[in-house]
Amino acid sequence: MAEYESHDFDVVIIGAGGAGLRAAIEASATGARTALVCKSLLGKAHTVMAEGGVAAALGNVWPEDNWKVHFRDTMRGGKMLNNWRMAQLHALESPERVLELEEWGAVFDRTPDGRILQRDFGGHRYARLAHVGDRTGLELLRTCQQRAVGLGIEVFMECKIVRLLQDDSGAVNGALGFWRESGKLVAFGAKAVVLASGGVGKTWKFTSNSWESTGDGHALALWAGADMIDMECVQFHPTGMVWPPSARGLLVTEGVRGDGGVLRNSEGRRFMFDYISDFFAKETADTIEEGDQWYENKKDFRRPPELLPRDEVARSINSEIKAGRGSPHGGVFLDIASRRSPEYIRRRLPSMYHQFKELADVDITKEPMEIGPTLHYIMGGVRVEADTAATTVPGLYAAGEVAGGMHGANRLGGNSLSDLLVFGRRAGQSAAEHALGRSGTVIDNAQVDAVSAQSLAPFERDSGENPYTVHQDLQDTMQSLVGIIRNESELLEAKEKLGELDERASKVGVEGHRQFNPGWHLALDLESMLAVAHCTTLGAIERRESRGGHTREDYPEPDPELGKVNMVTRMRDGAVVVVREPLPEMPDELKTLFEEAH
Repeated sequence: MAEYESHDFDVVIIGAGGAGLRAAIEASATGARTALVCKSLLGKAHTVMAEGGVAAALGNVWPEDNWKVHFRDTMRGGKMLNNWRMAQLHALESPERVLELEEWGAVFDRTPDGRILQRDFGGHRYARLAHVGDRTGLELLRTCQQRAVGLGIEVFMECKIVRLLQDDSGAVNGALGFWRESGKLVAFGAKAVVLASGGVGKTWKFTSNSWESTGDGHALALWAGADMIDMECVQFHPTGMVWPPSARGLLVTEGVRGDGGVLRNSEGRRFMFDYISDFFAKETADTIEEGDQWYENKKDFRRPPELLPRDEVARSINSEIKAGRGSPHGGVFLDIASRRSPEYIRRRLPSMYHQFKELADVDITKEPMEIGPTLHYIMGGVRVEADTAATTVPGLYAAGEVAGGMHGANRLGGNSLSDLLVFGRRAGQSAAEHALGRSGTVIDNAQVDAVSAQSLAPFERDSGENPYTVHQDLQDTMQSLVGIIRNESELLEAKEKLGELDERASKVGVEGHRQFNPGWHLALDLESMLAVAHCTTLGAIERRESRGGHTREDYPEPDPELGKVNMVTRMRDGAVVVVREPLPEMPDELKTLFEEAH
């Protein structure tokens, strides 16, 4: 029998970013013995990359703003593929969650009369993002982390969870992992588990995501029997750094465009006006270009085309690059230097100023940035019940980026931070209530033995393939064949290649011992990334239309019938399968919001 360290809690939360911390705070407040388990160090979560702000209809800049407008913007941004109830709860509760952060000590930028300042962001009708310069995610994380530590919540850092444990009925009753430092096995008994593990970005070659984002939570849920929805909907953020190569993909916040930055091609032309659809009236172009009238006379509701929803901006940039009008290093130019004073830029965008100065030797107060689309976020994820964040597996909950439904086919900037606050709280509360109604858990040693043997198998293959080579080939496959623009032949090629990569990954070998062995860690992460890749590819094949973050050049228009279904992926007999299932029906009183004049 495998030796393992064991711990027992009511609620175990996998992931210590904003969603995990907010879930832990709520679970603990509900009376559950709560633990946070994170893959890296506490405070190192990817939440810090959400720099521009947290979206909430506070109405501090625009008194006309309210939850109904926020709800409508979110649904329209998601191309109506959203779970309407999640979008409604999010719009209703976001203001309260932001004010709660303020009560806990978060420091926001202020209006002249002392209220929380809000900035413009793509797809939002009003200036709605509460922010702290361009470091909002860091402030949110710091505030929630301080709150959680103050409550005495136990934290287990640098622990990689490899499988969920389940009882005879299929309900989740714990999680099994390895300490990254020692390689020793550790089991967590739990009456409820919350997945808050973030995104999947390291499955693609160019991404804003850090090394932790390997889709662990998505894979854990899939292997446990949970449903996944709309995994084909991934978001390429329009603005990631393209130079130097070591920084390629690093996020350039949408706050640059929200504060007046514009996109130019190699000819110096502000090209986004060429891609305006019904969202803008083309005749306003000259006024906006010359005078930034959208700032001076906001009653006109004329917004710059750089603040179209992210999917539209990313596709426009991609088109300019493909047409040969890109920057020297394969992107386009983002220019704020000609639009705002150096003092304004350094005050409003301190992180961006230092990021470009240190990494690219570019002074953004004097010259433009080279940027291009970078994989940033996955809208698809684990299917959850809107009010409780419960998955389709008893005892398992999910919140934040790992959960699907809230953002539909495309996420609006700023909605991620309010999403993780709203549904992190709901997941923690629901998990705690579920746990407090269950009896104690018993860890099944047979499951532990099986998972341990599978996880340690790479050490027994002295001549096995290098996991780094397999990972590179996986990233190349997903970037080139399941990237920003897709078609049937390339997706089918990707499906075939993923089958070959499965076979190669099952034979990877690692050298050395279990103590902090990066090759072994990657071998374990490969299992998660391949699971994500299969779900995304199968969903992309089945969704024969273009909608939000999913673009098919062979089906360039949205299909009204496909706009009524989720692509549901799940495990059946050891293989990932995809089926179409209808979206939840929106009630009539909410449908009327989309009939009103915009």
